[in-house]
Amino acid sequence: MPYLTITSNQILDTGSEQLDMLSKIVAQGLNKPESYVMIAVQHNPNMLFAGKNDALAFCELKSLGLQESQTTGLSERICAALHRLYGIHPSRIYIEFSAPARAMWGWNNKTF
Repeated sequence: MPYLTITSNQILDTGSEQLDMLSKIVAQGLNKPESYVMIAVQHNPNMLFAGKNDALAFCELKSLGLQESQTTGLSERICAALHRLYGIHPSRIYIEFSAPARAMWGWNNKTF
């Protein structure tokens, strides 16, 4: 269910240690089993933020049942992790949160 995509203008190390840390942050922040968490990291060199091409990231976190009350804590944890792992300053990170309807999320030949 939870799906975190990270798109950056930097080539990010996507080793198992980095992805494992991000997966755990998402699972714990949403109080969901990590067995459902999916993480994707994408490189897009053609990104600009505030008129500069310094290190940046745009993240999307989609999860069924995501509550507005969870987004601040998740934003803090995700920004801190991206800063620690990749040196991207939190002021250069945007995160879009969304909670799709259960019928709009498919898995294992059905929807939730």
